[in-house]
Amino acid sequence: MKIDLITLFPDMFSGPLSYSIMSRAIEKGILEVGFTDFRQFGKGKHQHVDDTPYGGGAGMLLKPEPIFESVDQINAEHPETKKRVILVDPAGKPFDQQMAEELSKEEHLVFICGHYEGYDERIRTLVTDEISLGDYVLTGGELAAMVIMDATVRLIPGVLGNQTSVETDSHSSGLLEHPHYTRPPEYRGMKVPEVLMSGNHALIEEWRDKESLKRTWQRRPDMLEGASLTEQQKTWIQEWEKESKENK
Repeated sequence: MKIDLITLFPDMFSGPLSYSIMSRAIEKGILEVGFTDFRQFGKGKHQHVDDTPYGGGAGMLLKPEPIFESVDQINAEHPETKKRVILVDPAGKPFDQQMAEELSKEEHLVFICGHYEGYDERIRTLVTDEISLGDYVLTGGELAAMVIMDATVRLIPGVLGNQTSVETDSHSSGLLEHPHYTRPPEYRGMKVPEVLMSGNHALIEEWRDKESLKRTWQRRPDMLEGASLTEQQKTWIQEWEKESKENK
C-alpha cells in the first residue's frame, strides 16, 4: 500500500512511523509513506496557505491552491495508481472498523491534513472520502490521519504476525472482544476461568462467544440492534435480561 500525506507538519508522523506496526510494515515493504508539505505551494513572500473567509467570520480558511497543487504533484508522481483521497474533517463520516477494513484493501490512500478554521469548499471536489474520528474538533488533521492509518495498516495481510488476532478484534466480528487471561492462574484472589485451562476447545470457543456477546450487551447494546444472532445467542440475552430485572 502507498500512503501520501498532505500536511504542514510531516515531522509529526516521525514517531508513529518509527515504531511498532507502522515501522514493521515499512520494513517489510508492505507500506510506503510519502509526504507533501503544502507550504511549498503557498503564495507570496511568506508562502501563505490560509486566508480570511469571504463574507467575514472568525478564523482562517485553508486556500485551495496549495491543496490542488499538492494533489496534482502526487498524481504526476504516481499516475498509475487508483487513489482514495481522504479529507479528515469533523463533518465527515464517522470512522469505524468496517471503514478500516475497506481502506486496507486499497492501493493508494492520500490524506489531506488541514489546519485553521476550515477548508475552502472547492477542496472537497478533490476528495473521495470525508472521514471524522468523532464529534469533536482537533487542531489539525494529522492526529486523525495517524489514527486512521494505524487502524487500517494493521489489517493488511502480512503486517501482523498473527492474522487471527485481526479477525478476532473487537468490532471486526460485529461484537466486542471477549475477555483475555494469561499466567498466573490466580492473582490477588482473582482466578482465570477454569474453562480456559480445560483444553476443551469446543467449550472454550462457546465461552468466548458467550462472553463476547455479554460484553457487547452490557457495554454497547447499540451494536446488537439489527444484528443477526443465532438462537443460542438470543437465549443468552433473554437469560441476562431476566437476571437483570430480578436483581433490580
